[in-house]
Amino acid sequence: MHASARIVASAGDRLDVLYGEPPLLPRRTGPHEVHFVGGAAGPLGGDRLRIDLCVRAGACLVVRSVAATIAYPGRDGALSQLDVHATVESGGRLEWLPEPLIAVGRCNHRTTSTVDLFAGAALVWRDELVCGRHGEGPGDVRLLTSVHVEKRPLYVHELAVGPSAPGWSGAAVLGGARVHASTVYVGTSPPAGAGTVMELAGGGTVVTAVGPDLASVRG
Repeated sequence: MHASARIVASAGDRLDVLYGEPPLLPRRTGPHEVHFVGGAAGPLGGDRLRIDLCVRAGACLVVRSVAATIAYPGRDGALSQLDVHATVESGGRLEWLPEPLIAVGRCNHRTTSTVDLFAGAALVWRDELVCGRHGEGPGDVRLLTSVHVEKRPLYVHELAVGPSAPGWSGAAVLGGARVHASTVYVGTSPPAGAGTVMELAGGGTVVTAVGPDLASVRG
């Protein structure tokens, strides 16, 4: 399956574009809030999905999902891929807060997120990964996240889990934790009492937490 979605937000709580194809179906749920609803199962092995987000100057956009994204294996072990591209202009604010990605056993999935910020833009970007359903280990998943400000790299991170990930068998990747979460803050501050906090040299903060389940990690 090949599918795409596009959202363009402008000042005054306008959504100039709100478009999606199954399983990427965006629905407006507030003045500047959009939820993705699942129009089909997936991503399945072989799927190619793309989301484009554009926040114009002075606009605010909050993107959530109504349920977790579940990466399923394909019959032939083919790679499933989700590409998320976001642009936030000066004075704009984007909050990317979807429910977690669940890496089902034997899946083969990659999510690539690329965020381009203008000077003066604000960002809250959350990635959450659950390694397998209850009682199972994860398949192979790679999460690649890049944030640029004025075309200069601010934050570049890759997380690989699963049987093919280097060091996975020795618990060197997550230390035996089942859930990993990270949130990037640019132009805004993380809440008090957040997890492991790292200040970025170019401005901004990354908060990371790992744990046995999603509730404890979010807590």
